[in-house]
Amino acid sequence: MPTLHWLTKDEDVRAASKVPYRLLEEVPELGAGDRSLGNMIVQGDNLEALKSLLPFYRGQVKCIYIDPPYNTKSAFEHYDDNLEHSQWLAMIYPRLELLRDLLSEDGSIWVSIDDNEGHYLKVVMDEVFGRKNFVNSIIWRSTDNSNNDAKQFSVDNNSIHVFSKNENWLTIKDSDVESKRSHFKNPTNDPRGAHFDGNPLNSPAPRPNLTFEIISPSGKVIKPPKNGWRWSRETVQEKINSGEIFFTEDETNIRRRTYLEDMKSLPPSTLWADLEETGHNRQAKYELKKLAIAAELFGTPKPERLLSRILQIATNPNDLVLDSFLGSGTTAAVAQKMGRRYIGIEMGDHAVTHCQPRLAKVIDGEQGGISQSVNWKGGGGFRFYRLGAPVFDPAGHISPDIQFPVLAAHIWFSETGTPWDATQGTPFLGVHDGKAYALLYNGILGDKSASGGNVLTRQTLSLIRAKAGDVPLTIYGERTALGAASLARENITFKQTPYDVKARA
Repeated sequence: MPTLHWLTKDEDVRAASKVPYRLLEEVPELGAGDRSLGNMIVQGDNLEALKSLLPFYRGQVKCIYIDPPYNTKSAFEHYDDNLEHSQWLAMIYPRLELLRDLLSEDGSIWVSIDDNEGHYLKVVMDEVFGRKNFVNSIIWRSTDNSNNDAKQFSVDNNSIHVFSKNENWLTIKDSDVESKRSHFKNPTNDPRGAHFDGNPLNSPAPRPNLTFEIISPSGKVIKPPKNGWRWSRETVQEKINSGEIFFTEDETNIRRRTYLEDMKSLPPSTLWADLEETGHNRQAKYELKKLAIAAELFGTPKPERLLSRILQIATNPNDLVLDSFLGSGTTAAVAQKMGRRYIGIEMGDHAVTHCQPRLAKVIDGEQGGISQSVNWKGGGGFRFYRLGAPVFDPAGHISPDIQFPVLAAHIWFSETGTPWDATQGTPFLGVHDGKAYALLYNGILGDKSASGGNVLTRQTLSLIRAKAGDVPLTIYGERTALGAASLARENITFKQTPYDVKARA
């Protein structure tokens, strides 16, 4: 497969593995509503934040939407959008790698972009996600009026590149069939409801067995269309008997009646030009201005209707949504209103000045954006986090201020490659693929002496075995009081902290 090369690519493709795992430190006063629901706003560099989320959310995110800087050679107020081309590629590549690792097996990623970097982004995403996992590019009409001052073309659209984690990913088809089928009526009060008369009955290709005459009840002869009828003589007669096909009043032709209740859901289109359905940038600015959350607005925010359309296609209620370029908070706001869980990452001060107050207003029941269309009345909640200290110091040792749940999640992820459920109060971490894991650290048993706490003894082993059973067991601790023969007999692999704790690339 062709790949894209730039000056610093060899270094950039290794950048994600060099990023330190950092603590996520909660800021309780900036959270809002019910904090137990798992929704998160993280303030900090999104590359480091994504790495910090891996131990907890790898393979868990159903839908990722990002709207990165477009590299338009202009300075946006809240982003440096004047990056050299190679710098832009260096910025986006490692972030896409981490986003791929966070995406669930049945998940998809949607990236808004324009033509300055859009074609290069497609090639990079082919490399990161696999070309076979490219789904399509959405053309979104981003403005409600053309630019009369444009010297060449008025640029009225953006693209949204859509990739899946696996090539068998399917969209959630549009269930709102009725609004898309306005030509279905019921003027005669048909008991089966709204219907449409007149769907074509001709065959798409000529077939000799479909070319036959139909005789009306009064004996009139109805000639076949050029390619013949859509069905065989027997099938046509069955549909006449059932009433699906009927004769016109003068009996010179036949029509087919289709009922709305029989229509299947519609696949989404790649052309999003309906301003009423997916909104536009001016509408997004109006939504933010109406919220009155900050005096300064973003240059090109996305409207809630656009994100609503994406989440309707890509997610179901309670699915996890991630936006690592959260901007003004639109993705999180829409996810909250649509009953999805969410994680939003924003590096600047506007994580506090824009995102946090916007989400707080959503929880209070604000009625802007899509609120009325989804019958939003308020509720929900989120926790607010900032990036803290790295898990490991430059020498690779565990930082002294790391608490048990943080190290436990890291070790579990390092051993299993899956998120830990953050159960506290016991050294037993869980069983994965027939192997059990435990951590003796930071006085988890309430005693840091050799007879308990962080040292593997017969007593601590019995506590762990009571939960782990007889499966092979890996235990992390400061040291072990059991000899090599005892460990082998008990089918235990002992790993010493901090020396055997590795940062997973």
